[in-house]
Amino acid sequence: MKMDSRLSGVLHVLMHMTQRGEPVTSEDLAMAMSTNPVVVRRVMAGLRARGYVRSDRGHGGGWSIACDLERVTLLDIHEALGAPTPFAIGHRSDNPSCLVEQAVNAALDDSLRAAQALLLERLGQVTLADLAADFRARMARRGPGFDQEKIHAL
Repeated sequence: MKMDSRLSGVLHVLMHMTQRGEPVTSEDLAMAMSTNPVVVRRVMAGLRARGYVRSDRGHGGGWSIACDLERVTLLDIHEALGAPTPFAIGHRSDNPSCLVEQAVNAALDDSLRAAQALLLERLGQVTLADLAADFRARMARRGPGFDQEKIHAL
């Protein structure tokens, strides 16, 4: 089953956007996310609707950060992406007549609910500013000669 990597991809490009400090085109973001610019625009639309990013057309246009990084959590971004189910584990049958399968489903449901609640709680505790600070600290440890932009096409 394919994993949903939109949250990871969007957080990745948001951090690049904070570093750049200027609008970034959908084409540039698509290269960093290894996808198509149309996919980027579709994914970023949810963030724009919440006021986290903005897009400007024309020469010098592109996507830019439009929010206070201290006030936006990873949970906020997850929800702006449509709150995809974080786990790919599911039932063999949703309405089993077998009592064994009913017991298995109940156990899985309880475990998945608890795991999801814990994950969402943690996402709600980490802000984009926290993520940006971690990134800046990692850059500082690399030293002044390290060029992050050479790693990506961004």
